[in-house]
Amino acid sequence: MKNKKSLLLLFFVVVWGGAFAQLSMKKTNEGILITEGDKDVLLYHTANNNSGGKCERCNYFHPLYGIDGSVLTEDAPSDHPYHRGIFWAWHQVFVNGRQVADQWALQHFEQEIIEFEFMKQRNGNVILKTELDWLSDHWKIDGEEIPFIKEYGRMEIWPGNGKLRRIDFEIHLRALEDGVKLGGSDDEKGYGGFSLRMKLPDDVSFSGPTGKVRPMDTAVVSPGYINISGSVSQRGKSGGIVIIDHPDNPGYPQSWILRDKNSIQNAVWPGREPVDISVAEPLVLKYTLLVYSGKMNDKKIQRFISDKSMN
Repeated sequence: MKNKKSLLLLFFVVVWGGAFAQLSMKKTNEGILITEGDKDVLLYHTANNNSGGKCERCNYFHPLYGIDGSVLTEDAPSDHPYHRGIFWAWHQVFVNGRQVADQWALQHFEQEIIEFEFMKQRNGNVILKTELDWLSDHWKIDGEEIPFIKEYGRMEIWPGNGKLRRIDFEIHLRALEDGVKLGGSDDEKGYGGFSLRMKLPDDVSFSGPTGKVRPMDTAVVSPGYINISGSVSQRGKSGGIVIIDHPDNPGYPQSWILRDKNSIQNAVWPGREPVDISVAEPLVLKYTLLVYSGKMNDKKIQRFISDKSMN
């Protein structure tokens, strides 16, 4: 993955009142750190990172911090060095009938960040907008790598209330060439899409609208959301992360690949069979994370799902 910092532009748009100055941004060598007062919230990676010269990557979030400051995510763990905090990726990336990259495993794949924009809102929320190009050394015209997907991201972070924080993700993907397709792993698991590499406690538990959910080797059904809970805090206190699948998403409700150790949690889309990415209308994917301490029940989660700001 090429490091093209010369194309990285930073804009500040301040549209907030002084009463809501809690969430802020700090630029670091790695990227954009979102803070709330003197606490870190999460880091967006703009700089290219790698693991021992391999799995070069950017455009992901790590660390994600819990309500008490605990680090909840993992980046480049030894079991899967291409896993990276909060990310979205696909194994099968095709252009004109030819597989040009494995974005999930970071093989023959590059992302070039064109620009990003940080905004503070009057309600105290902050918004991070991104623009990226997807490239591959297996897709060239006249010997030059040419972008084949344009990605726009919009991430909205809400102030915490001492027990809960909400983070919204909206991802737009538009093909720049004809014949672009994306697909999950080419097996019965079909994993690919929005993913979370989370530090998993020994007592990790999964639940959904119908109660407990048992991870399986293949995808499982939990309509609308999955709640991952356990002793996630530094002191072993309970908490967790809820991943909400937006009702407008293609294939809603999406299925889930769930793992209770050494792996990712994935909202599976589109699965094993690749789908077309249009040059005219972007594919839009939306997800919400609820980071919480203590307990989180279905009634509380359903309030977020029915919230007008999610529709």
